[in-house]
Amino acid sequence: MSAEKSLPVTHIPIAPHTDDAPAVVRDIQHYMRPGLLQLSSLPPLSLYVHLPWCLKKCPYCDFNSHEARGGSPSLAAGEVPEQRYIDALMADLEAALPLIWGRSVHSIFIGGGTPSLFAPQAIDRLLSDIRARLRLEADCEITMEANPGTFEKDRFRAYRSAGVTRLSIGVQSFNDAHLKALGRVHDRAQALAAVAEAASAFDTFNLDIMYALPGQTLAQMEQDMQQALQLAPPHISIYHLTIEPNTYFAKFPPAIPEDDLAYAMLDRITEMTGAAGLARYEISAYARAGHQCFHNTNYWQFGDYLGIGAGAHSKLSFAHRVVRQVRFRDPARYMDNALAGHAVAQDDDVRRADLPFEYMLNALRLRGGFALTDFTERTGLPISAIAKALDAAQSKGLIVREGGQVRPTERGFDFLSDLQELFLAD
Repeated sequence: MSAEKSLPVTHIPIAPHTDDAPAVVRDIQHYMRPGLLQLSSLPPLSLYVHLPWCLKKCPYCDFNSHEARGGSPSLAAGEVPEQRYIDALMADLEAALPLIWGRSVHSIFIGGGTPSLFAPQAIDRLLSDIRARLRLEADCEITMEANPGTFEKDRFRAYRSAGVTRLSIGVQSFNDAHLKALGRVHDRAQALAAVAEAASAFDTFNLDIMYALPGQTLAQMEQDMQQALQLAPPHISIYHLTIEPNTYFAKFPPAIPEDDLAYAMLDRITEMTGAAGLARYEISAYARAGHQCFHNTNYWQFGDYLGIGAGAHSKLSFAHRVVRQVRFRDPARYMDNALAGHAVAQDDDVRRADLPFEYMLNALRLRGGFALTDFTERTGLPISAIAKALDAAQSKGLIVREGGQVRPTERGFDFLSDLQELFLAD
């Protein structure tokens, strides 16, 4: 076990995949066949929709995003093929419907890329087409990511009219020098204008903020946070800049703050958000009461999600197995395959031995942890499958167990990676 603290990460790691050939198309009987797991009920279901294009690929970004500048074979003269892509999304969704028959969708998340590159009319069509095919809960949370660099007056209101209920704005910083270092296409003034418009158009919204930026001092981080909190966002997601493989920063690494300074920044962030009335309910998420993100919470509680779009991931539960799927990553190839009825590039059962780690990779990110009964319900495994690891975690002071509830201690939060690794398969 390492002696280094864990810093919050920006995404949930998922096994790598290739775009070699479509996965074998399976009927519903394949997923319902007998197996080693016994799931007594199905968790809440969310829908993730990936819109892969952006104005410019940021040097730190390892997500499946593609510049809308004509450099991709899927684009002509830099135009995003909105209608064909939505056609492909609907073909993808229709092919997946037998896997989720009878289930209601509790949340939708439109991510990217930069979804706000799509015109409000395209988002309106997208959500209308989804509603025609899925049963949405009456209070279904519908989040859409937006970039201040694509902001236009009244554009956010048009997304609200299309059915989006929650906006997530990729601000990252209010410092022009740091925004330039991050390769962002917006500046401080655009960020402020976008947040002001979001606040007037939406009852709830999120700001994405990054820290430990190239050359950033503690005082500069405090200035960023002060500015963010002055805007009174109901929710803030705060991420440590990480150098991911296969990014521009991985090839040409910038000078970023040392870990000790990064930890001091995180401690100060937690102090400042708490004083402003935002509680840290997940390792990277802070919210006012009633404004926690349901979609992301469903991920962290090991709920189900159907992912459609280029490179999208799905996690779906059945009576005797948990299945992960991955769509084709390249947008052009995705559209061709989805329209032909073969959007899925990978389709695999999660190994029984891997389920404890996959569950803990998510659930232990939550300040409140998880109930032991939820572990059994979501994985189909008995508590005995994690008993040894729980004992080890408790002996190291990383968790506490109270009345059937397990939650990370402050030390467990600080050393989250070490805590999660205790649940890896032998």
